[in-house]
Amino acid sequence: MANVPDPAHIARLLIVMPTWLGDTVMATPTVRALRALYPQAQITALIRRNLKPLIESTGWLDRIITVRPSGSSYATGSNGVLPLSARLRAGGFDLAVLLPNSFRAGLLVRLAGIPRRVGYDRDGRGFMLTDRLAPPRSGSHFIPVCTRDYYLELARYLGAAAPDPALALFTRHEDDARADALLCAAGFDPRSGRKLVLLNPGASYGDAKMWLPERFAAVGDRCAAQLGCVVAVSGAPNERPILDAVCAAARTPILDLPALGIDLRLLKSVVKRSSLMITNDTGPRHMAAALGVPVVTIFGPTDPAWTRIDYARERMVMVQVDCGPCQKKQCPLDHRCMTRIDCDRVFARAAELLAPPALSGEPTRV
Repeated sequence: MANVPDPAHIARLLIVMPTWLGDTVMATPTVRALRALYPQAQITALIRRNLKPLIESTGWLDRIITVRPSGSSYATGSNGVLPLSARLRAGGFDLAVLLPNSFRAGLLVRLAGIPRRVGYDRDGRGFMLTDRLAPPRSGSHFIPVCTRDYYLELARYLGAAAPDPALALFTRHEDDARADALLCAAGFDPRSGRKLVLLNPGASYGDAKMWLPERFAAVGDRCAAQLGCVVAVSGAPNERPILDAVCAAARTPILDLPALGIDLRLLKSVVKRSSLMITNDTGPRHMAAALGVPVVTIFGPTDPAWTRIDYARERMVMVQVDCGPCQKKQCPLDHRCMTRIDCDRVFARAAELLAPPALSGEPTRV
């Protein structure tokens, strides 16, 4: 192992956070491990502004610096590399831990003059890091490693021993109360004893990851009719057409959470109140696991090895096809990896998780 910095000599630590929702949730074990490793340090997270609600309630951070989302890792203008690096230089950080692989993140902390810069030697940025970890490869190809463990390896390199791999998110009491009030106004009282099933039919990565909206609606109908559940749908603002398609196809009323004013901060509270989430392989899946909520995850073109979370209350549904997992954002064929997943299969997994259960020890794949 290289001569890693002595934790006693680190007074100010910067964690450059991922730029995707699911990756940010999968980074929470690393944030927790770094807090345990540097208990006396002031720890600051640098994160996209839209993702700040995910981490602002944690007790592992002392400060959060936000930047506006853009098409690249960090926005231009006042949040461009030069102005932002100047802001970070003023922070007097002793150590930066880079979770994303981007060249831009490496350039940012190098220009900020942070003495120790730890990250993976990816995207041609190795010369800007003082501590370079080699990503797992087989020849010229990267070996699939789940994102959670990929980040945790940085903490292990710095000295974290046996870090807890469990994902974790937290909510604020006032957000829980506001979310409950919005749900009650829409006709669902979280104290009623009825189970809330949350459908998440979108995916930021691309259309290929999305199961058919009418099948989400059909499974929601069966949860309502056969299991007595209340069904809700959630998604990002740019997923409005998908949410509308699910609501239009449903035979029973669906709570439209974005239309109720549920934003990302309040979504954490709603997910925590839910009995089950049914989702594509996308960020809210990790939110459910981090909040201890059972989840049925529908996999299509993506390899589960990249996003494995080892969550006992998850049921992964997928079919084997000769063209997958292809990792493509758009299917060039007939989307068979998704169209061959029928409603019966997904509903069976949902009913299993909604039953008064003895939990199995391992996630299952069907």
